[in-house]
Amino acid sequence: MTIRIGNGCGFWGDNLDAPINLAERGRLDYLTLEYLAELTMSILALQKQRKSQAGFATDILDVIGRLAPQWRRQPDLKVITNAGGMNPQACAAETQAILRKENLAHMRIGVVSGDDLLPRLDTLLAIGHPLTNMDSGQPLAVIRERIVSANAYLGAAPIVEALRLGAQIVITGRVADASLTVAPAMHEFGWSWNDWGRLASATVAGHLIECGAQATGGLWCHWNEATDLADVGYPIAEISSDGNFTIGKPDGTGGAVNIETISEQLLYEVGDPKAYLTPDVIADFTSLTLSSCIPNVVSIQKARGSPAPEKLKVSIAYRNGFSASGTLVVGGPNAAQKARRGGEMLLDRLRRAGVMLEHTYVECLGTGDCVPGVIPWTESPEVVLRVAVRDRDRSRVERFTKEFSPLVTSGPPGFTGYTTGRPTVREVFAYWPALIDRTAVIPSVSLLPM
Repeated sequence: MTIRIGNGCGFWGDNLDAPINLAERGRLDYLTLEYLAELTMSILALQKQRKSQAGFATDILDVIGRLAPQWRRQPDLKVITNAGGMNPQACAAETQAILRKENLAHMRIGVVSGDDLLPRLDTLLAIGHPLTNMDSGQPLAVIRERIVSANAYLGAAPIVEALRLGAQIVITGRVADASLTVAPAMHEFGWSWNDWGRLASATVAGHLIECGAQATGGLWCHWNEATDLADVGYPIAEISSDGNFTIGKPDGTGGAVNIETISEQLLYEVGDPKAYLTPDVIADFTSLTLSSCIPNVVSIQKARGSPAPEKLKVSIAYRNGFSASGTLVVGGPNAAQKARRGGEMLLDRLRRAGVMLEHTYVECLGTGDCVPGVIPWTESPEVVLRVAVRDRDRSRVERFTKEFSPLVTSGPPGFTGYTTGRPTVREVFAYWPALIDRTAVIPSVSLLPM
């Protein structure tokens, strides 16, 4: 027995057509849609503060409406998504309204919540959960008043429960990305929760497809060998009951699936490949074997796993000042020299005006500054000056945004691009990683009434 799980979204902002194309061409049992990142959660938290029914990835609503014809052709197709973000209940309610308009009101929607710790944060601190910063060791008290979101990473278990209850669409808040794939495998095959090898295998499958087209030719080092990236096929994990699986893409789509594309994605966002920590299992990537016998299909076997960590990861976002960045094109002889001098002049004028910014950065795009010391640089006839600043005082950042245009007439020759207007001031949200005991996090699973 096998199941086919395709992931049609790697982040909020990914290709809106990808989930539809994947559902239509992929012969799927499950379609997963992964929308969340740490920064996304802070954005959604602010949206919810402004409007009680906001706080979820709204792209999902477009996808649900466009999937309606496919559901009529394939009524058993299930969707699992973390689009719920900070407000899975509101996301589910709007999803249900769309289904009713499409005469699909019979489809059950499951909601997984309990990851949002913000309402309980002070209680958790008081009873002995310090949520210390994993990197700096600082206590949470130093940022407590500036926190906008705090979410634990849930695992696959509550999604499995929603599927058991009959949900055809499962909408979650913050869950581990790979758990979106682990859950349908657990549900369909009935594996034990201490079958660490199979759990690890499904986790690897989920990790490989979670970023969408990154596994099927996107960002591939030999991208020019991929076929038609404009019509890149999104990844499909075909998982067997023994835990082994293949990664492929729909027939006739562009991109590439091979040992290189899979290996690149396998190591993406991985700290210790011997111990990839998730709420479901600790997966050992070094035990894996990859093979490819037919074009655009890679087989993955021999996953090893060990018991899941006793603590869950918590992603906390807090306000950390304001930032802005602006660019100007600089052309002609000695373009890089002129650009760097222009950036220094801009900051010097601010200092003379009494504006002392906490953080400043000047870079010359086109000279290798994106990856300093990696790419050899030769003189270019034009470069892009980029200056970025950050400060806790918004007024100082706003003053900075007014210094770009003057360079066009009062700096070295060759500055242009001023017609784009002044840079926008943005609020900065910083990331605070922490851990919490599993027992302190209580997932909730419910079905919307029909």
